[in-house]
Amino acid sequence: MVMMSRLRAILQASPCKSLWRGIQIPRSMPVRPCSLYTCTYKTRNRALHPLWESMDLVPGGERQSPINIRWRDSVYDPDLKPLTISYDPTTCLHIWNNGYSFLVEFEDSTDKSVIEGGPLEHNYRLKQFHFHWGAIDAWGSEHTVDSKCYPAELHLVHWNAVKFENFEDAALEENGLAVIGVFLKLGKHHKELQKLVDILPSIKHKLEQFRTLLFTSEGEKEQRMVDNFRPLQPLMNRTVRSSFRHDYVLNIQTNKQNPNHPPAK
Repeated sequence: MVMMSRLRAILQASPCKSLWRGIQIPRSMPVRPCSLYTCTYKTRNRALHPLWESMDLVPGGERQSPINIRWRDSVYDPDLKPLTISYDPTTCLHIWNNGYSFLVEFEDSTDKSVIEGGPLEHNYRLKQFHFHWGAIDAWGSEHTVDSKCYPAELHLVHWNAVKFENFEDAALEENGLAVIGVFLKLGKHHKELQKLVDILPSIKHKLEQFRTLLFTSEGEKEQRMVDNFRPLQPLMNRTVRSSFRHDYVLNIQTNKQNPNHPPAK
């Protein structure tokens, strides 16, 4: 995916404005905090995500994220429609550091940047996107797949502009928001998504740029913005639906292991 060494140059030519502060990376690398699963199978503990430092703030309920996605346990849903993504990079307003990540916000008074289809009954407007990443490339994503981590995860946050008047109202109600999570790794992605993130610098070295950001404010002891993901949560009674059958994934895995294997019919 193309994203980070050209960040400053590209942002100068885009409608967005960015606030970045760099620091030196210390030699010692922390380990990912353990929760229900840990993709690196470490046992050393660290503090929770800054949002959940106090036990009073740890969310309750039975529909919390992120989760470990076990694709073999997912249920194929033939009624899931293709997800249509239509993004206009000119709707980008600005980029800012909120103390936990950096957010790229978009003008959302019209349907210039929207998604529809998939499990959605209406079109949803893009409000912002942000990232979660690790101190090193071995982890960083919030969700995991069969306990596997990815270096980073992109969250594109949309709101239901058909049922609600604004993002703030939609964020408080059921089915008000739709968040697309994308695992970041090198390679090509959906062309509309690629067009959107091209407002950021080329992502071959983007994660190193992310790791120069700070959790701390001016005048405070500098703390690198890394490992800004939340602990995994229990699936509870939820079902993960998929738009493809299991044999499709098995065929992909078989072809990777044996390129000469004939494709499944």
